[in-house]
Amino acid sequence: MLTLCSDLSPADWIVASDLPWQQLVSFGPSGFAAYARLRFLPDPAYAGQSENDVVGGWHTTDQLRTLLEVLAAHTSTPEVCYACVWDGYDAQDNVGALPNDLVDAYDDDGRPVPLVDERPGAQPGVTASPLPLSTPQVPKVGLPHRAYYLFRGPLFAIGYRDAAGVWPGQPRLDAAEPAFVWPADHAWCVADDVDPHWAGIGASTSAIARLVGDPRLDVVLAEPREEQPCYG
Repeated sequence: MLTLCSDLSPADWIVASDLPWQQLVSFGPSGFAAYARLRFLPDPAYAGQSENDVVGGWHTTDQLRTLLEVLAAHTSTPEVCYACVWDGYDAQDNVGALPNDLVDAYDDDGRPVPLVDERPGAQPGVTASPLPLSTPQVPKVGLPHRAYYLFRGPLFAIGYRDAAGVWPGQPRLDAAEPAFVWPADHAWCVADDVDPHWAGIGASTSAIARLVGDPRLDVVLAEPREEQPCYG
């Protein structure tokens, strides 16, 4: 069972990172001996190629579960792991779960933009609550352009439906793909942002070598500071 965290300090190593935003959300924090990409689709074959032109792929959940099963052998704390889930799934995959499908917003410089409550009877100019009034206000891990719910639990539970504890009015975030996954000992980190066709992994050289060599996974070595393949 995964538990929603009100204490966000376990995510401090991500929030406090001084990496460029795109690198951070794509590969996680710096400091690992090796990095790789788990590809859910093959890399584009030509510039401007659309994801719609690719046949197959996008078996995201199965691939991530297999990846985490392998990484379980490369941490001393498989029973204590953390997962950040993007709060944008509130609106994308849980329409109607939140009033007016409200989500956090940020300006071009990454500063929070107040959301105006446009529900009937709301006072003009009042900032909207991102959760129903009957729901406890849940703190979120904040990065520029992104905000996340933080969950804690055993590694084997991450990514499975009904694994997360619920609170009244909670959207089904437990069924959403985690944006970051890491064990308490920081032995590795998996970053799966919503935009790329792949997830980034930082880990030891032995863990990355095992992932690359696993025939169930499409994992290739990567250099996080370099520009990565992307679809048009």
